[in-house]
Amino acid sequence: MKILVIGSGGREHAIVRRLAADTPAPDLHAAPGNPGIAALATCHDVAVDDLDGQVALARELDPELVVVGPEAPLVAGAADRLREAGFAVFGPSAEAARLEGSKAWAKEVMEAASVPTAMAVSVAAGEEVRPALDRVNPLRDVPFVVKADGLAAGKGVVVTEDLGQAVAHGRAVIGAGGSVVVEEYLDGPEVSLFCISDGERVVPLAPAQDFKRAGEGDTGPNTGGMGAYSPLPWAPAGLEREVLAKVAQPTIDELASRGTPFIGVLYCGLALTARGVRVVEFNARFGDPETQVVLERLASPFGPLLLAAARGDLREAEAPRWHRDAAVTVVLAAGGYPGRARSGHPITGLGAAEATGAHVIQAGTAADEDGTLRSAGGRVLCVVGTGTSLSAARAQALAGVEAIELPGAFHRGDIAERAAEDEAAAAGHEA
Repeated sequence: MKILVIGSGGREHAIVRRLAADTPAPDLHAAPGNPGIAALATCHDVAVDDLDGQVALARELDPELVVVGPEAPLVAGAADRLREAGFAVFGPSAEAARLEGSKAWAKEVMEAASVPTAMAVSVAAGEEVRPALDRVNPLRDVPFVVKADGLAAGKGVVVTEDLGQAVAHGRAVIGAGGSVVVEEYLDGPEVSLFCISDGERVVPLAPAQDFKRAGEGDTGPNTGGMGAYSPLPWAPAGLEREVLAKVAQPTIDELASRGTPFIGVLYCGLALTARGVRVVEFNARFGDPETQVVLERLASPFGPLLLAAARGDLREAEAPRWHRDAAVTVVLAAGGYPGRARSGHPITGLGAAEATGAHVIQAGTAADEDGTLRSAGGRVLCVVGTGTSLSAARAQALAGVEAIELPGAFHRGDIAERAAEDEAAAAGHEA
């Protein structure tokens, strides 16, 4: 099978890597790809935002499947353009991708589908930010939550106990021409669950947990994600079934009833609150860096699953199966991230990192003509470790990170630490 993957980040590298593991291995192409992806697929110099170029490339290659990785081209209509050209596409239409492109619209869909989520108020004027915060959080006894309404690469959210900071963030987004959603704070641990949809049916993948804050101990600003792990030994039994019944299937049904079938992956960002499961956010694509750990654990064929969804019938594909081993990924970020990241620094030690047993996913990299690998983004690399326990997996991932040299880079050393400690304690009690 010939497959074209659109994108250039760590998510797309993880997707291509897992597709390459299928038997028989597909003929893989990427646009534009990155140096890591180039080791597994033929890369084509077509930018992520060049929708005309993507259609032209697809016509040249004639793939059986096109996978659109990032959210920006999906919201811009990349999947629509490719479908109109006659290709099977894994990725939602621009209208369906509004679940991620507009948080206000996503709230409207959730309300219509009776999906449990946080109370929210949409705000489009600076002077309305403070009253909205008072309405949603009148006692000021929990953090304030203010989200940019449009795409923000995971960095448009502020969760703070400082009312002034919350007001300032909302006004800054609105002052730049946007709007915000002020939300009720949801207590409890967060979970990411990817749900594959063919527009009618839904198949959940394994849950994961990611870490959004830049600093250890969940401190510092929000980022696109500094690490993730799977499985979640603390998650309640039947979580996937509950999310399927209360969140994913009702949302897919609501979109279908509107004539907007969602074909692709519905990312359900969830909080397991004292009142039950609540949706924190929807995304219209695989999450990054959760994709790195979820796909590492996938034991069944990946390409046929995506193709069945793209063709409109998931019954054609084998149900997902999972390796028992745990997976942990740790992000190596450039200095200055999530603000102005410092790029252009040489990266060395990838071979030494792989020698630890971990594997390295490239997210923000570029190669010079002489082959020198350099940083070219905020989140530069993701190092994925596996093992029979979370402790073993995180030790391998951290060993891999320590083997890499990138001037000014930083990472979180506490990814999956608490879950690993709880897992080890539970195993000791059972013994």
